[in-house]
Amino acid sequence: MKTVVFTDLDGTVLDEKYSFQDVKPIITQLLFLDAAVVLCSSKTRTEIEFYRRALSISDPFISENGGAIFVPKNYFKVAGFDRQTREYDIIELGIPYVELRKKLQSIRDGMGCKLVGFGDMSTEEVAKDSGLSVELAGWAKQREYGEPFRIVDCNEEQLFKTAKAEGLHVTKGDRYYHLKGKNDKGNAVMRLKEVYVKNFGQIRTIGVGNSANDLPMLDVVDAPFFREKTEPVDVPWKKILAKVVNQSF
Repeated sequence: MKTVVFTDLDGTVLDEKYSFQDVKPIITQLLFLDAAVVLCSSKTRTEIEFYRRALSISDPFISENGGAIFVPKNYFKVAGFDRQTREYDIIELGIPYVELRKKLQSIRDGMGCKLVGFGDMSTEEVAKDSGLSVELAGWAKQREYGEPFRIVDCNEEQLFKTAKAEGLHVTKGDRYYHLKGKNDKGNAVMRLKEVYVKNFGQIRTIGVGNSANDLPMLDVVDAPFFREKTEPVDVPWKKILAKVVNQSF
């Protein structure tokens, strides 16, 4: 039976210094055991591609809080896609970035408070604010389906209501708020699970996250793991590896 691990990146694979060295050996073992490791992050396609290469992962991935599912060419025999590129078959669930930027301005004007998105910042400013390298910050600005932002002197509850009135959603991530459409990690995981079932039959699913925007993903897997901020980043991964090795589902 195929095991599929859906995982966030920030604070889950990556520690607070954006290092994956503590988790990489465990992911390597999971891949050796023929588990699929699906990165499901608020990060952009370009950012996730970097970490997939670094971790030697060749499975599908989900970008920008469920904005889109990217499936490597010829990975599945049976699937339905919205569009294709030379590298991927793509299922699109989110709203285009240019529309989100217009909506962010509308929300900003309506609330009269300061909302600072990645689109308002230079690459260097994103790097300084996030702690990313300038190269990674440049990739982080290549948004397609979601806008990370910070709030200044804003009422959080009112922000959520105003975004909803615009037909959008705001989620709270590990470092930033995120403006997006009705897509979320849970919807994207459910959609990808359906494709896995069509191709592999019965599957077992594991999820690991560490923040509020991971909860929809954790709600739709067989075995959810939530990493507390006080514990080392590899703690849930050791439990996941033991579960896969012992087949204790």
